[in-house]
Amino acid sequence: MESFLKRFSKNGDFLRDAFKKFFNRDLMDFFQSRGLKLKIERQMRVFPVTDRSSSILDVLKKELEKAGAQVICKSKVVDLLTEKGMVKGVRLDNGREIPADRVILATGGASYSFTGSDSSGIRLAGKLGHAIIPLCPGLVPLTVKEDYPRKLEGLALRNIRIKFLGGKTRIVSDIGELIFTASGISGPLVITLSGRVMDLLSRGEKVSAEIDLKPALSVQQLDSRLLREFKLNAKKNIRNTLKELLPLRLIEVFAQTAGIDTFKKCSQATQKEREGIVSLLKGFRMNIAGARPIEEAMITRGGVSLKDINPRTMESRLIKGLYFAGEMIDVDADTGGFNLQAAFSTGYLAGESAAI
Repeated sequence: MESFLKRFSKNGDFLRDAFKKFFNRDLMDFFQSRGLKLKIERQMRVFPVTDRSSSILDVLKKELEKAGAQVICKSKVVDLLTEKGMVKGVRLDNGREIPADRVILATGGASYSFTGSDSSGIRLAGKLGHAIIPLCPGLVPLTVKEDYPRKLEGLALRNIRIKFLGGKTRIVSDIGELIFTASGISGPLVITLSGRVMDLLSRGEKVSAEIDLKPALSVQQLDSRLLREFKLNAKKNIRNTLKELLPLRLIEVFAQTAGIDTFKKCSQATQKEREGIVSLLKGFRMNIAGARPIEEAMITRGGVSLKDINPRTMESRLIKGLYFAGEMIDVDADTGGFNLQAAFSTGYLAGESAAI
């Protein structure tokens, strides 16, 4: 569990009780015992063998039917009814009031709003006095100040490492894939570290990104290889020789950034030019401007403050009978299923607590 909790950017310890009650193996057993076959892929990611999210939904719908639950669709909750610090029910957008002495809010954040996740549940909690940590995008592509990503849009770089620098902080990724977008950078490495980068920006730090295009080679090894390639291809121009190391579109950006004439012959390349190319290969730098809008993020950061939620029950500390679960609370993690597990675990704990 400890290694799992470390994948949360902050507040992971809040989930300890929820995970003790219902953890990843419990979740897998829940679905498998109900006939859903699962598979484990790289980085221990678990999926239904069908690769369809509807397979998960089908199991949950059957459990609702078995329990005799009534599902009311196309009815938006616009208000929570309370009296003397206790929940009394909900009011729908058609004016109908549904009495209840237990209500679980599990309405998600502000990401993927087309699914109905529009942060309305967070606003309802705020109306009742719960502190709300400002919402911001998490697991999201980043934007950069330079304009050359537009020339590189769609270009994927594999087996690279990216390092983010902000003040005295260095955030170094594993080796993986990066993708250029029209406004910046995306891909698994960027998405995973975006939350920590946004934390630096929110503190007013200037953040830059350095891409190591050849992480398996040291500066000396790379310089030796480049020198060898230039000698072997002395009559070829630098541009054609660099095709062995870089995609053509990136060579053009390199030439512009380093001020190198890549149409000159390799035999004419100076040591300074060669060192400039090596420097870019080991540290291609961009300045981070921010992130794409929250609607494009995989998750929402922020939400209902944990100080207003009892971690042992997920019940509100302000309104008796009101419970919270999932992304609407101020907990978020890396990509890889951690946020889904947090949603299932807090949902299980909230449901069990509300049923007592």
